[in-house]
Formats: sequence, structure tokens, C-alpha cells
Amino acid sequence: MTNTTHDYYARKSSDHHDHDHDHDHDDHKQPNPANEHDNGPPGEYEIMSRAMQELLEQKGMITAAQVAKRMELFDEEFPYHGAQVVARAWVDPAFKQRLLADGRAACAEMGAMLEAERLIAVENTPEVHNVIVCTLCSCYPRALLGMPPTWYKSRNYRSRVVFEPRAVLKEFGTELPDSVTVRVHDSNADMRYLVVPMRPQGTEGWSEVKLAGLLSRDMLVGVTVPKV
Repeated sequence: MTNTTHDYYARKSSDHHDHDHDHDHDDHKQPNPANEHDNGPPGEYEIMSRAMQELLEQKGMITAAQVAKRMELFDEEFPYHGAQVVARAWVDPAFKQRLLADGRAACAEMGAMLEAERLIAVENTPEVHNVIVCTLCSCYPRALLGMPPTWYKSRNYRSRVVFEPRAVLKEFGTELPDSVTVRVHDSNADMRYLVVPMRPQGTEGWSEVKLAGLLSRDMLVGVTVPKV
């Protein structure tokens, strides 16, 4: 029998509506959550955004090229602190303890100001593997990981990772021994999570910069693991 546990935290639906700027209530339907390009019907906010863009284009106030360029610049300018935070935790035991004790305060030391009141860093070990989800929408530590990917926002991922996390992880190429407990953590409007993966063997003596280069968004959500 495989080991799988789920960590849930009570939350009111109003908590999510109070933070509309950080939630995408879209219902992408994807047969494979690892496929970011398999998009389903657009959600309410995406439809509104498209309509507003089309209206501004019709009035000659903006062009499609300007919108595309601005999105490219936004992605380039967006601060991605997650890899740096985890790399610091790998090389600095004292910082790692502060991160696990108070994630928000530890991230602030590195210039990452989070939008949520709390950040809980959960550490992977040989016995436990952590995975992050937001079952109601797409709560996500954007200051650390950038914009949430399509698969994270999809109804497919949000429902399946709770009930069959090992199957979902396998679709991302992550297969865990039956002896490893899988813990699924549910984010909400006031609380975000960050997975601290296990440092790969063979990276002894590596600099923080080089270690950070090993880390990706998916690893810090918990659907993949770092490898040398």
C-alpha cells in the first residue's frame, strides 16, 4: 500500500475573492497536466481581458504588437527568487532553519516580498515528498516562482493531484518509491507554500549561483526533482 497524505487548511471562499488580483478562476481541461500548451476553454477573466484588449485596439489606443511586447518585457523583468532562496538554504544551514521556521521573513532577507501573509517552506526528505496545489483557484507564490503555469491552474491538476498524486507526478516524469510518503499541501489566499527539494548528490562545493541553475519552478512546486 502506497503512502499518501494530504494537508488541508480551513479557508473561507471570501478569502479568495478578496485577492482577485492573484487568482485565475479558469477551468482549463487538460488530459495531461504536464502539457502547458493543451489549453481548454478560456476562463471568465481571460474572456474579459481579451474583450478589453480588442476594444482598445478598435479605438486605436493600443496595438496587438504593443501588447505582445509588453508581455515579453513583463516576463523578463519579473523577479524569480525561488531558485536563489532554495540554493541559499542548501549551502547555509542557519538560513535553511529560518526559512523552515518563517518562510516569509527568510525570503524578505533576499529581497523577495511576498503577496501572502504566510509562506510555509516544506522540505523534501528520503521519506517524504511534498507537492503544492490550490484546489479552489491558483494561489501561488508569484514573487518566488513567477507566473503560474497553465497546468497548475487547470482543473485537471487541481483535482487529480489530491486524489492520485503519484499518477500526476509520473506524468511529469517523477516516480517515487512506495516507501516515500507524498504530502499534498493546499494553498489559499493568505498562505503559500514552497518546496525545498533535496540537494542532489555530486553538487558538493558548488556555488549558490551554480546550484540555483539546477532549480526550476516545477521542482519548487514539487512535481519534479533536481538532478545533476
